[in-house]
Amino acid sequence: MHDKIVLVTGANSGMGLSTSVELARRGAHVIMVCRNAERGRKAMEETIRQSGSKRIELMLCDLGDLGSIRRLAVEFEAKYPILDVLINNAGVVSLKRQLTVDGFEMQLGVNHLGHFLLTNLLLGPLQAAKQGRVVNVSSGVYKVGKIHFEDLTLERGYNVAKGYARSKLANILFTKQLAVRLKGTNVTANCLHPGAVGTSLGVDRQTGFGKSVHRLLRPFFLTPEQGAETGIYLATASELSEVSGEYYYKKEIQPLKPRAMNMQEAEKLWIWSEQQVGL
Repeated sequence: MHDKIVLVTGANSGMGLSTSVELARRGAHVIMVCRNAERGRKAMEETIRQSGSKRIELMLCDLGDLGSIRRLAVEFEAKYPILDVLINNAGVVSLKRQLTVDGFEMQLGVNHLGHFLLTNLLLGPLQAAKQGRVVNVSSGVYKVGKIHFEDLTLERGYNVAKGYARSKLANILFTKQLAVRLKGTNVTANCLHPGAVGTSLGVDRQTGFGKSVHRLLRPFFLTPEQGAETGIYLATASELSEVSGEYYYKKEIQPLKPRAMNMQEAEKLWIWSEQQVGL
């Protein structure tokens, strides 16, 4: 990974932080994308400390704000003509129904649409790399997900599991369709299930709600470092240079349920997503 440029979303904690540390340790120039400046700065300092590398940079972006995503893409391209690896790691769990500033249901808006727009805006630098890679962090909960085209903001019967599972199914359908569209180029797209990882996902930063549950379940969770292993593998392994459109768990390709292999649904989601983000 020496001198390769890697951009990691949601890099201020959990798997994003662990991924940034390990890739910096391996010689990559790591751009940590974070929403909050103070948390991002602390995460960058921690990454420098743990990795021993100073080739680490912070860029700010709110993936729940399309304007912020566009500004990030402009900022990146002003500095770098090439992007070797894009790791779409950031994710939110919204215990109550919330909308992004652009009016999307929060989990679909951040976990899918935010990364959909960012990836499309950075396809130029990815294609300029010798072998560009897109790595999307999904989850095994996709198995109970449904896109709900008839109720995209989940006004009817919202619950957190319904929203989160939908967003993780969308991650896989996006990966599948992206791989089809990138066929014949030097860019690959793969996704992964990291396992049950003990991160701050789902903990309310303002109220602290959810912390006690995390403490109780922590012995049963993977560490963020363990959860990051498959994503790092997809970002770095030379044997994967021509592998695209696959879903991984524990560094192995996994079979998918039919709902995640429905290419008509994947294309429908792609077209809808393009319309929503203004591509």
